[in-house]
Amino acid sequence: MDNLDTIDYNTPDAGDLYDELPLWSAPFGLWILDRVPLGQTSTILDLGCGTGFLSIELAERCGPSSTVIAVDPWAAAMERLRRKIRHRGLANIQLKEVDAVGLDLPDQSIDVIVSNLGVNNFMDPGAVMRVCSRLARPGAAFLLTTNLVGHMAEFYAVFRKVLLTTGQGDRIEALDSHINHRATIASVSASLANAGFGVSEVDVSAFRLRFASGSALLRHYFIRLGFLPAWAEVPTADKVRPTFEALENELNALALERGEIALTIPMACIFARRE
Repeated sequence: MDNLDTIDYNTPDAGDLYDELPLWSAPFGLWILDRVPLGQTSTILDLGCGTGFLSIELAERCGPSSTVIAVDPWAAAMERLRRKIRHRGLANIQLKEVDAVGLDLPDQSIDVIVSNLGVNNFMDPGAVMRVCSRLARPGAAFLLTTNLVGHMAEFYAVFRKVLLTTGQGDRIEALDSHINHRATIASVSASLANAGFGVSEVDVSAFRLRFASGSALLRHYFIRLGFLPAWAEVPTADKVRPTFEALENELNALALERGEIALTIPMACIFARRE
């Protein structure tokens, strides 16, 4: 034990680099960590790594003889990941600041592929799956998580009502399009199968996001970051503000009636192997 480095929590950047995983991502990521094959010499590809929660955990859990390749085009997230890697003294993580479609790695060089909520953000999931197929060794594991169509149904029911009461019935189709762009078990399984991956296990569960009011929901940091921009595209451009004022009022009334706003998030973890 004498040669093991400790982490000094008194360093100036320790607080900045501690406990930064969004709670939105945590339930999904823990699923992967509970199921992913761990190999001391594995080469692991983390697609849509963000600030590196899975990449770092896998690099540390598999040990220094493993290699984790962390991929994401989000420059700010990758810069933070670089700082965390330096802070932890890890030498077995490689960063690729590119879109997954443009990933340039040797064929059949990857043992394990993980993607925590990445499928929701790929512009062309089929193309990404084909890249994964090329990179994966025969028998390589592919674990991905996704939220599913039907998430936040409680919120979208109120949104639908507000569109109708504000004279925007013609925007219901836009709302439905936004809702239905989420993944389904069938759509993800088909993309994997088309790329040569056989699905061996699918786990489905759900969790809740709870808020004291509609005002709290709409002002929550992750809602503003991850959801509000797309929601703002549903109303007509000249009615965005009045639509969200009405939405906030309806959600606040619902919170008074029920004691809270509780949003259901159905989620899936899919385990596949390269055939």
